[in-house]
Amino acid sequence: MSSVTNGSAHGRRIARRRKGGRSGTPARGLLPLVVVLGVWQLIGDSHSPYFPPPSKWYAETWPLVGRGEFLPALRSTATTFIVGLLVATIVGGALGLFVGSSRRADKALGPSLEFLRILPAASLVPVASLILGYNVQMELSLVTLIATWPILLTCRAARRSMSSVLLDVPRTLGLSRRERFTKVLLPAMAQPVLLGVRVSAPLALIITLLVEIVTRVPGVGALLGAAQANFRSAQVWGLLMVAGLLGYIVNWTVTGLEGRVSARLGTNATD
Repeated sequence: MSSVTNGSAHGRRIARRRKGGRSGTPARGLLPLVVVLGVWQLIGDSHSPYFPPPSKWYAETWPLVGRGEFLPALRSTATTFIVGLLVATIVGGALGLFVGSSRRADKALGPSLEFLRILPAASLVPVASLILGYNVQMELSLVTLIATWPILLTCRAARRSMSSVLLDVPRTLGLSRRERFTKVLLPAMAQPVLLGVRVSAPLALIITLLVEIVTRVPGVGALLGAAQANFRSAQVWGLLMVAGLLGYIVNWTVTGLEGRVSARLGTNATD
């Protein structure tokens, strides 16, 4: 009995170590970027039309805050990006689970899904603009559509490779369909969903900025397009840094959540 208890405690300690290691990884990953920016600041030419030092990025970008343009644009981009990613997670996870659990649905929808997946995301921007117009609804719909595929395909593959024993045992134990779904299927699909979200997040951010640059829908991308048109390279670099930080924060959040899920599943397995 004591050996089982000790083994369970040891498993929990290992899970906590893994969780702590994962949560610190994104912060350590910023070190090369900080070094590059520091060197750039030291050797950069403030009069360079293409590669101004980072200090000039701040000097060119800060006036946007004073004029009341930056914060509304950042709010619009962040809202579209995050809402689109959340909707894509729900839709992609549900469709992936459905297609992966049914051979008939997989055979019927598989070729269409693969065809739609390989369509270039940028090519859909003009089509969506013609159909839905130049508005936030069009931007949100396009971001959701593009971000759905990695999550859908990851969940589909995970559901297809899931052992039948994992579902047969709870059925044999007399668990209801709802209990099997909430206690067995959802925990097993948590990591595939988060993996799909990590792949989809950069795509969602890229499409959000691309739509704003092309259509001038309000957002950071629209400010980027205006700065590029006016040959304000320092402002372009500064806005790119803001967009990168937004994506980094989302990736850090998903990575931390993935670490917590892995630690929780590892603790449950040792118990």
